[in-house]
Amino acid sequence: MVTHVLPLPMIEVREFLDIRGRSPFAIWFDSLGAEAAAKVTTAVTRISLGNFSKVEGVGSGVFEYKIDFGPGYRIYFGKDGETLVILLGGGTKRRQSRDISAALANWQDYKRRK
Repeated sequence: MVTHVLPLPMIEVREFLDIRGRSPFAIWFDSLGAEAAAKVTTAVTRISLGNFSKVEGVGSGVFEYKIDFGPGYRIYFGKDGETLVILLGGGTKRRQSRDISAALANWQDYKRRK
């Protein structure tokens, strides 16, 4: 019997940089405690492996990856084609509306300057 193993799609994950060269994702990530940072790192790794099982669209090409931990962490990103993900920011359930608005603005900025 021959088994065929399909290769996992490799997704390149990059951080959005604003006009001043700052990464909203990195700024948020750097504020996290060790355990939360580990959970977020695991989530980003899953995204890079093409696992979008905990992802929902929030509009205009922006997606939200939900992490069931602590205050309900979220990672916001856009997909630029099939193999490139741009991390736009992060946040928690409590700040969700504000974080989505910021991610949408960052995505529009990314597309404009691309």
